[in-house]
Amino acid sequence: MVYKAIGIMSGSSLDGLDIAYVHIQETGGKWNYEIQNAAIYSYASEWSNALKNAGKLSALDLQILHAKYGRFIGEQINQFIEDFNLHHKVHLIASHGHTVFHAPQSMMTFQIGDGASIAAVTELPVVSDLRSLDVALGGQGAPIVPIGEKLLLSGYNFFLNLGGIANISFNNPDKYIAFDVCPANAVLNAFAKKDGKAYDEDGALAAKGKVNEKILNELSGLEYYGLPYPKSLSNDFGTDVIYPMINSHGLSTEDALATAVEHIALQTKKAAQQIINDFSLAGDQYKLLVSGGGALNDFLASRLREHLGQLNIIVEMPDRMLVEFKEAIIMALIGILRWREEYNVIASVTGAKRNSVGGALWLGTS
Repeated sequence: MVYKAIGIMSGSSLDGLDIAYVHIQETGGKWNYEIQNAAIYSYASEWSNALKNAGKLSALDLQILHAKYGRFIGEQINQFIEDFNLHHKVHLIASHGHTVFHAPQSMMTFQIGDGASIAAVTELPVVSDLRSLDVALGGQGAPIVPIGEKLLLSGYNFFLNLGGIANISFNNPDKYIAFDVCPANAVLNAFAKKDGKAYDEDGALAAKGKVNEKILNELSGLEYYGLPYPKSLSNDFGTDVIYPMINSHGLSTEDALATAVEHIALQTKKAAQQIINDFSLAGDQYKLLVSGGGALNDFLASRLREHLGQLNIIVEMPDRMLVEFKEAIIMALIGILRWREEYNVIASVTGAKRNSVGGALWLGTS
């Protein structure tokens, strides 16, 4: 059977909703996908600010925003369906929502974007709240994209996603490993905005800067980087910890960006080295696929190639559609697996006590 699903992702970079309409099929245990349509629906400043400040709201106001944002997502999906003439073609919607709180140490994670509201607006089946069951089972609830890497992408040993947070995956046949590495675009975009830019296009500003070694050493000494995996980061680690640490030194935007880029590249190398050591991989050559908005940053890509090349890891960039919509595509797959009642979160990645079938299912029609 070919499943025709829409996947929606809102990342910590707060640039907008990534929406992908995908045909996904399983045949004899092998999965394949085909992107039919995809688009990014940018947030108006009202929504960017609301999402950015959601964690400061009272419990009541946060729940109201949760419902309101769900209706907004539903309206954007309806617009997407209209724009690409997808009426009566979509079987299922899977929405990640927008992370406001992530505290797995307290067995809690919360993504706003009420699935019931999405279902009511679109009148389609909706899978939402994708992380909560894993967290309740003692897991980190993140990363959750490795199930898609495992089933939909082959031929790579490592995967690196450069969104608001960078996370790395290792495609080991016996034990799939993945964890958050460090903040990425959330910090880079924050410095670019100081120069009136939404982001540092191609890494042009960072390429002109000079790395501040003192700050780099301070960042490398943060407790998180010494923790064993499984581990995950909340969005505010970038905005409330990394960004202020760099910003407090009064660097030029170029130097701040160069330092932040080098931090990302070095922490990615450290994470890959840790995996290589743990699985005794030294001496072989490996391939790493990069996705997420950071893959479009040419300067960051060059620093990753430099550092990972020292570990005999070849860095590859996919086509732009996969770079931009990988997470939305995998959200669609996660929703399909939930519909089939098959596990969609990998315990060896998150540290939960078992694999789980995550997500709440909301039926938009009677």
